[in-house]
This record gives sequence, structure tokens and C-alpha cells, in this order.
Amino acid sequence: MVMYEVHSHPVRQKYKTHICSRATLFQFFAIILTFIPPLIIAYVTHGFWLKESSYREQPDVRFKHEILLIVQGNTPGSFLAYSTFQNFNQLLQQNLRIPLIKSWEKDVNLDGKYDSLHFNIEVPLADSEAIHSVQLLLIFDYQLHKYVSLQMESIAYIYYSSPLAGAQFSTTGQLRLQQSSPLPHKGIHNVYNVSVINGTSTNAQAYNLYDIFASYVQRNVTTEYASDYPVWTSGRATGQPFALQGTVFYPEEIIIYRPGFWQLIKMAWIQYLAILLIFLFVFGRVKRFVFENQVVTTVPLKIEKEHQE
Repeated sequence: MVMYEVHSHPVRQKYKTHICSRATLFQFFAIILTFIPPLIIAYVTHGFWLKESSYREQPDVRFKHEILLIVQGNTPGSFLAYSTFQNFNQLLQQNLRIPLIKSWEKDVNLDGKYDSLHFNIEVPLADSEAIHSVQLLLIFDYQLHKYVSLQMESIAYIYYSSPLAGAQFSTTGQLRLQQSSPLPHKGIHNVYNVSVINGTSTNAQAYNLYDIFASYVQRNVTTEYASDYPVWTSGRATGQPFALQGTVFYPEEIIIYRPGFWQLIKMAWIQYLAILLIFLFVFGRVKRFVFENQVVTTVPLKIEKEHQE
């Protein structure tokens, strides 16, 4: 007659020994070798402590309607300038030229955050005047909200020069975030929410572009204008102004940040556990072999049924 299994249950074999015995010493080292090496392996193979992580966020950018414009001719000292800083304009004297400025921002996807800035600037010129280079500084209010609450004043610097006298310069690019070190994962970060240009100063040095950039690049977080498609058009007609037009897009950014305590523990525990499972399996088999074959002396007790209380 064929026999079938109709029931099964787990059983447990106990092994006892004195506290001062080879079996106790073996069990002690088995525990050490089971739990400590996985920790060492996880650490020395790098990435155990997550030092930085990243996420994507669409920044909240607003053009502050503050600019500094310098256009230059082909001879030293032949330049015209304008800014939205009254003290700087007073320092320019005969080099001041007031342009016609139009600007507007667009929220294409209607998410409450602007996606781009469009501007047109027309600099009136005499027929004898010629423009060979452009320097334009645009100032923005730049904010992040998803993890850290960051707010800062940032800039887009647009520059182009040509040996040909220009009639129009067109540019399209992106306002990209630059980080020299990770941001914190939470809290308020407004240390850079200060004016890039000290518009209250009557000292010409305060408006020197070199000094402005030298101070600006020391920040941990900055923005820069990135464009690979400048268009310089020559052949300005008589009586026509020099035209400057452009579009600055505000793209979604990858923000690098320092993870918090619980994220560190979560990532470290996953790596440790993955290696620990292998050691638990291997040393479980080793201990079973050692005790079942009495490699170290113990007192085996009778097999008992395992029951749930």
C-alpha cells in the first residue's frame, strides 16, 4: 500500500554546555564572525554611508527687472552703459545711454512657476557709433522649496563680441544652477539672499564686473547663463538702434543634497542586511555540523516538538 504524508511539524534539538567550555567559546566566535564581517565588508566596499544624494526640482525663478548693460565699440574707452541702479548711471555721465527695454515671463505649463524670460532691448545710437561687444547682467530671485527652502539673488551674464559692427544680437539659453557642495536636506537656506550688486554705493568699484564676479563665484550656490547659439547680425541701417533680444529658460534642475540621519540609516541597513543574510546562512550550516557531530563537547537533549504559545 502506498504511504502518503498527512502531517508534519518542525522539531528542535537543544545542545547544552558549561559557560567555560570549548562549545561556548566556539559559539562566541561564531556570533562575532557572523555579525561583524558583514559590517566591515559593507563599509570598505564604499557607499555604506550615503554622503550625498539628489532629486529633481523645478525652481521658482522671478526676474527682478534689474540689469546692467555695457556695449563697446572697437576703440579703447568707447563704450555706452545703462543700469537700473541710479547711482551707477550718475557715475557714467556722458557714457550713459538709456535704452528701450521690454521684458516678460511665461508660465507655459501653468504650474504657477515661470518657465522662461523674454526680453528686447534697443540702444539708440548715432550713425557714427558702432557696437562690437555686448555685456549684459540680468538679476533674478531664485528659490527652491521641495527639500531645503532656498532663496537667493542670482545672475545671468550674457557676453558676446565680434570684429564686425553689430546691428542686432540674439541669444537663447538656460539659467543653470551651479553647486560647489551639497545643500542641506531640510531647513531654511537664505545666506545668499543678498544683493549681488550694491546699488546704494556711489563708488564706481562697486559696479566693476570683475569684483562682482569675484565675490559671486565664492558662493556655494550660483546660477550661470548657458547658451551655445548666439546670433550676431551686422549691417545696422542708418538711424536704427542696436537691438538685443533673448530668451532665458528656467529648466528643471538636479539638486545635490546631504541626506538626513534616517536616510543614512536606511541605506546603510539595506547594504548590511544583504551581506548579513549570506553569513547567517553559512554559519548556521557550520554550527549545525559542529554540534550535530560533537566536534565540541555538548550535552544534547531529546528532540522536542516546537509549539506556539
